[in-house]
Amino acid sequence: MIKLCIFDLDGTLIDSVEDLADSTNYALARRGLPTHPVKSYYTFVGNGIPKLIERASGIPQGEPGYQEIYDGFMEYYDAHSTDKTVVYDGMPEVVQQINRRGILCAVLSNKADVFVKQLMETLFPAASFVRVQGKNDAYPAKPHPASLNALIKELGMEKSECIYVGDSNVDVFTAHNAGIPCIGVEWGFRGREELVAAGAEFLAQKPFDILTYL
Repeated sequence: MIKLCIFDLDGTLIDSVEDLADSTNYALARRGLPTHPVKSYYTFVGNGIPKLIERASGIPQGEPGYQEIYDGFMEYYDAHSTDKTVVYDGMPEVVQQINRRGILCAVLSNKADVFVKQLMETLFPAASFVRVQGKNDAYPAKPHPASLNALIKELGMEKSECIYVGDSNVDVFTAHNAGIPCIGVEWGFRGREELVAAGAEFLAQKPFDILTYL
């Protein structure tokens, strides 16, 4: 019996790609580098902000110019993270239905923890989630399972009682690396083909399909 449903954030609960694209393009343009169309960011995102900056700029972490672009992104995104970001239709109702079934909900994202908390406070009722956690220095980024394992342990759950919900192969691999199943959502940034190839146990074409699996 599932007692804990852990959600990815970007591409799963919220459509944030335009704000991520705008913030990265701002930082690139300030450095005099080429910018990218929004569609490119569907593949740039997913592994955290540092990797997003690497992919968009072509500059590895630690190389000259990288930190300036990273800082520019963080500055702009802090002020504009909800300009165009919206909650996917049906997701608030799905989360409410999960709560009513006595299943706890949590968020675990590769986005910087400060932004995850800001977005969730703005876009979702705080009472809907028992834990909201983004990337911090305590754990490596997903798909490493350390952050997911710690969250499950801290909430006092057995892995047989948990499931992860996400939109990319990163999410599927994270769940499987931790030893739990994954629901892949087709409305996110990566789509059905990637989720099938990664081995998601269930595919949700629309938010209410999550309830069918649970």
